[in-house]
Amino acid sequence: MVVFGLVSLAADMAYEGMRAMAGPLLGSLGASALVVGVVTGTGEALALVLRLFTGSWADRGNRHWPLTIVGYGMTAVCVPLLALTPFLGAAGLGVAITLILLERTGKAVRSPAKSALLAQMAPEGGRGKGFGVHKALDQVGAFSGPLLLAAVAAATGLIWPGFALLAVPGAAAMVLLLWLRRHTTAGTDVDDVPAGPPRGRAADLRAAVLGSELPRAFHLFSLSSALTTAGLMTFGVISYRLVEDDLVSVAAVPLVYAVAMAVAAVAALANGAAFDRRGGRTLLVVPVLVTVVPWLVLGGSLAVVLAGIVVWGVAMGIQDSTVKAYVADLVPTRRRATAYGVFAAVQGLGALVGGTLAGALVTNHATALSVVLGVLQLAALGLLLRATAAVPAR
Repeated sequence: MVVFGLVSLAADMAYEGMRAMAGPLLGSLGASALVVGVVTGTGEALALVLRLFTGSWADRGNRHWPLTIVGYGMTAVCVPLLALTPFLGAAGLGVAITLILLERTGKAVRSPAKSALLAQMAPEGGRGKGFGVHKALDQVGAFSGPLLLAAVAAATGLIWPGFALLAVPGAAAMVLLLWLRRHTTAGTDVDDVPAGPPRGRAADLRAAVLGSELPRAFHLFSLSSALTTAGLMTFGVISYRLVEDDLVSVAAVPLVYAVAMAVAAVAALANGAAFDRRGGRTLLVVPVLVTVVPWLVLGGSLAVVLAGIVVWGVAMGIQDSTVKAYVADLVPTRRRATAYGVFAAVQGLGALVGGTLAGALVTNHATALSVVLGVLQLAALGLLLRATAAVPAR
């Protein structure tokens, strides 16, 4: 778990550094707020929806390691290439959008397989803590990358040199990952869960790709998480607003993001430990946190906005760690990558809706946006209560 966490630490330096500055970079290349919202929302949707296919692919052919390696490789290549976009003239914006979306596609390629490997590596009864430790190390990279970009932007007054430097952690992630592949047996064992009776091709497709035979509690939980994802605005939209409202300088944006990632690391550890003791009901706090975020980050004053970003970081930390531990508890071992793919695909639809809503409403209709996202969180809370009620308490 620790070495895998170090892989994620290095990779997160690259792609979280990119995400921290994606809004300002796109803006500097001529993008509007709506374009930033659609691109970042679409990127998150791709990173989630495509897992519907890559998860089942990993389970069907035991391809967990190859897909993990390819996915990390896409991130290691695409992020540094963003350094070239300011020199491409009118084509720069299109190339930047393409690289951002390709990097998010790499995330989709690796994530279900990686999560299944992590669930196998985590000790029984300590899955929440295991995912929490991994997420905490992950978050060290998530704030180190933005800090690096902030330092470079402050020193040079430019965005692109920071992207070029992110080639170093990208390469380190690949070296660590290939070392881990040679020194672990995770992903090589086939469990003994029976395959079940023969079915027709249509039933096989629904089961493999859509997870039609996964438990009902899992599907309720997936829908709830999709609604919380829709409500949790992308940092691209938040950072665009910070710069446009002159609350912070472009160079300070990565510092703000780094604070959020540090908060997310602490939240992942704390909620993961609570999850191992109390189970899924520890996740009931997520819709409440997500409801609060837009009222704060769109509040106007810097102090209120920073408070909102701290709450955003807490929600992100739980959403990307303990939530995954709960998915592993809800489904059979042999279907975990499929389940992670289905779960992420449903989340991706939420990300696309949320990113588009935020991009369209954040500039002139901030109050309406906050109300709409709050209503979505009420629905998310209801679904989450039903999902956790269907699973015995610990």
